[in-house]
Order: sequence, then C-alpha cells, then structure tokens
Amino acid sequence: MFSLTHLLQLSSTPLQVLLYLNSWYFAAFYLAEILMFIYKGILLPYPPSNLLLDVALLLLFLGLEPLRIFYGWKGNLCERTLASCVSLSTLLPCAALAVYFLLLQTFVLRLEVILGAVLLCFHGLELLLGIVSVAALSRSKAY
Repeated sequence: MFSLTHLLQLSSTPLQVLLYLNSWYFAAFYLAEILMFIYKGILLPYPPSNLLLDVALLLLFLGLEPLRIFYGWKGNLCERTLASCVSLSTLLPCAALAVYFLLLQTFVLRLEVILGAVLLCFHGLELLLGIVSVAALSRSKAY
C-alpha cells in the first residue's frame, strides 16, 4: 500500500549545506595548519618530539574529519540513520583534535585560534543539526 511517509523528504538541507561548507573550510584549515607548522618549525624553538606529536595528530585529523563529513553527507542524503550516527560519533574525536590545535599544541598562533574557533563552531552546529536529523529519521522509521 502507498504511504504518505514515502513522500516526505527527511534529509536536512541546512545540515547538508553546513557539511559542504565544512569540507571546503577544513581543506583551507588544513593547508593553513601545514604552512603554520613550517613557519613554526623554522622560526621557533620547537622540540622535535613535540613537533612529531603535533604533525601526527594533524595527520590523524586529516583521516578523521573527511571520513566524518563523508558519512554525514551520505547519511543525510540517503536518509540512513547508521551513517549519520557514525558521523556524529566521529565528531567527538574531531572536536577534541580541533581543541588541541586551538589551545594545547606547543606553540599556538593567533591565526590558529581564530581558525580553530571557526572549526569548532562548524562542529557545534553540525552536532545540533545532526541530532535533529537522526531523531527525525528514527521517528519516521518507527511508523
């Protein structure tokens, strides 16, 4: 039988726009971080072990953030609760890495504070919209 729930579009347009913008912003953020690491490595007395840790965490961030955006993107467009939940669960380590680069790395430049704060704003908005989207998807699957 034909059901009205099949006509409803449950994907979130604001979440999709935010994920799209975040994908471009993260690329710019990552490029800026690499350039700032080169700058700090040349001009500042960076201990080699700390530089290695910071670069390793930056590479981990490069692996996690695109994965999170991909699963959020696909989960939202395909209206899949599992993919959206994977994206939301990956958000916590990504936000922790953003906080690390915002506050806890060996040398923090003012530009890094600004870029990290904007990235955390993206993460906060995506968390809120992602939870609302997952709730809407779960509610529609129940009926």
